[in-house]
Amino acid sequence: MPLIRVYIAQSLDGYIARPDGGIDWLRPFDDVDYGYSAFTREIGTVVMGRASYELARSFGEWPYADMRSLVITSRPLDDAPPTVARVGADVPRLVTALRAAGAKDTWIMGGAQTINTFLAAEAIDRIDLLTVPVLLGGGVRLFADSRPETQLKLVSTQAYDKGLARQSYLRA
Repeated sequence: MPLIRVYIAQSLDGYIARPDGGIDWLRPFDDVDYGYSAFTREIGTVVMGRASYELARSFGEWPYADMRSLVITSRPLDDAPPTVARVGADVPRLVTALRAAGAKDTWIMGGAQTINTFLAAEAIDRIDLLTVPVLLGGGVRLFADSRPETQLKLVSTQAYDKGLARQSYLRA
């Protein structure tokens, strides 16, 4: 059965974006090989919220052209790339469809609200957390305070150039 996964970078103090949603603080680490290419070869579907979709669209060429992309939104997606589809916010129903969809894993790309919704539904099987040695001091927290307690099992830790660290967890 394919896994539903989170693969995301956060600052050392637990933020995935600045208060305005900016992720420019990640740019000094763009040249670090932290396993992203290997990760994406295991992914068949990427799921994201509307704000994450809009951010990805602002980069120019659609970065997930080799994957089916699902955007959780109630609004139409004007001029969406061919591999992008809009889905509703019924996460249990979506999880059932994702698990039945094929042999490759699903990446819950973001943002924090989408990730926390899947965590609350106990739908995340694996979390790959890249910790970046930057203290932002504020912004968008990865994990919501209102989310239920979730037990995880550490399966690996890896250090990369420039002080990046990756911790991989499976749901216990």
